[in-house]
Amino acid sequence: MPNHPPQNLTIATTGASGSIFLRQLLLAVENDARVQTVNFIASDSGLRVLAEELGIKGRANLVRQILVGERTKTSVRTTPNNRSKIQEQSNADIGANVASGSYPADAMIVIPCSVGTLARIANGIASHLIERAADVSLKEKRPLVLCVRETPFNKIHIRNMYRAADAGATVFPLIPAFYYRPASLDDMAREFAYRVLAHLGLPQPNSFRWKD
Repeated sequence: MPNHPPQNLTIATTGASGSIFLRQLLLAVENDARVQTVNFIASDSGLRVLAEELGIKGRANLVRQILVGERTKTSVRTTPNNRSKIQEQSNADIGANVASGSYPADAMIVIPCSVGTLARIANGIASHLIERAADVSLKEKRPLVLCVRETPFNKIHIRNMYRAADAGATVFPLIPAFYYRPASLDDMAREFAYRVLAHLGLPQPNSFRWKD
């Protein structure tokens, strides 16, 4: 965990089911005043999942489509010039800011993280921006959270999770909790997103707190 709340985040999404978790995470960071900048990257497979699960239509205004979807009831705080702090980066742009260790990113989250993306990160294959940004996080010893989504795991997946964790990543499987009795899928996804952010030093005021 960082010594201070991260202000500059990289958030990526890949070709695994679970777009509602991404939506709730982006809503949370958009409304968190501690977070100043978010660089958002979607893989081509991730875009397909967004289209199928959230009804996203094309790349135009992608971030806004995710934030202000039909099923989103959370209000979105905007900056004084009415611009989102979340800026989209192309996964094909290997020369983008987050591809360099000199860029001051504080932490990176991949949600959902496909096992293909996991494999490339774990084995240092960085031909696209998502994997390169993850590689930079590891080499610069910055927090990297991989919200892996797959079931069942085969031995290759398990080995790759070990390799990623051994290199410094946090493997944070996309497994929601149920003991607080979520009232809806959005509630379930929101609480998981809050858990991820708390792990990075960004606890959310409305998150569930266990009381014995």
